[in-house]
Amino acid sequence: MFWKEKSLQEMSDSEWESLCDGCGRCCVWKFEDEDSHEILYTDIRCKLFNPTNCHCIDYPQRSTIIEDCMDIRKLTDKQYAWLPASCAYRLLHEKKPLFDWHPLISGNKESVHAASISLQHKTVSGEGISEEEIIRHIIDPDGDDTDA
Repeated sequence: MFWKEKSLQEMSDSEWESLCDGCGRCCVWKFEDEDSHEILYTDIRCKLFNPTNCHCIDYPQRSTIIEDCMDIRKLTDKQYAWLPASCAYRLLHEKKPLFDWHPLISGNKESVHAASISLQHKTVSGEGISEEEIIRHIIDPDGDDTDA
């Protein structure tokens, strides 16, 4: 249970990577509401996101290919709000425990999908979507399913 003993900054690369539950929620288009400053998520996926397995198809090169791809290791305190409330990185940053469905707790990489936390088969391609249409794609990334 390294995540209970180490800060995010103290974790090795393999420990850090194992925190990702594979939900895919960080891989959809997001924007900040100008009035409320709320982070709004859409169901529009990054072009590198595989909607079947919720993995990046070119993880090592993602930041080079996708200009605004978030490098979670470089987030400021304020930027953690751009991660879903169920995200292990955000939870640990906020000194909160991981959910029971997290693969590090459950011991099963598919538990995030079984708990309906992931965006597996729930995203659309951004190709051809106009700026005006994006509002129709807003979703609640956390909904009522984060306490599964």
